[in-house]
Amino acid sequence: MPKLTDRLPPALANLLRTRLGTQFVRFALVALVSLGASEIALFLFIGPLHLTGGVSGVSAGAIGAIVSYFLSRWAWERKGRPNVLRETIPFWLVSVGAWLVLGLATKLGLHIATALDLHHLKRHLVVGGIYFLANCVTFGVRFLIFHYILFADRNGKRGSGQPPTGLIETESLAPVTVPASREDGDTPRH
Repeated sequence: MPKLTDRLPPALANLLRTRLGTQFVRFALVALVSLGASEIALFLFIGPLHLTGGVSGVSAGAIGAIVSYFLSRWAWERKGRPNVLRETIPFWLVSVGAWLVLGLATKLGLHIATALDLHHLKRHLVVGGIYFLANCVTFGVRFLIFHYILFADRNGKRGSGQPPTGLIETESLAPVTVPASREDGDTPRH
């Protein structure tokens, strides 16, 4: 059975085989789980608990960040006890920035829903949709910060103690170009 990467364009398949591509896919999975947890929390905070937009957005973002913290260590192959000064504190500082953005986005969503006189499901869809868009923006920013600053390779070492790798070796159905050789052994004349 062919692998999924064999069905992709070669440039994209090669990018996904790199460390950057692998970590991006892993962090995207982390972000999806975190987003699910925070969207459910947002629905509960705005709906049954009747909290304000800012408090709801920040609180839902905090719940998503708790999920993200533990899964992000997996995404960057960190094992053992985390370094508080190099990983834990910077992670939570970045998360606080994301919470502020998510809190403001929730307030904006509630303002738009109120201006359009939306109620119940339509209100939740507008607020949740704007919260989702803000989450997409913070996802990109957080990935760049985590990959290039927070969890960056230091001195060529990875968190798991393994040497860094380039492309993952795999079989591929992509054609390989091999230069033709001259059988007669003559060198070309100029």
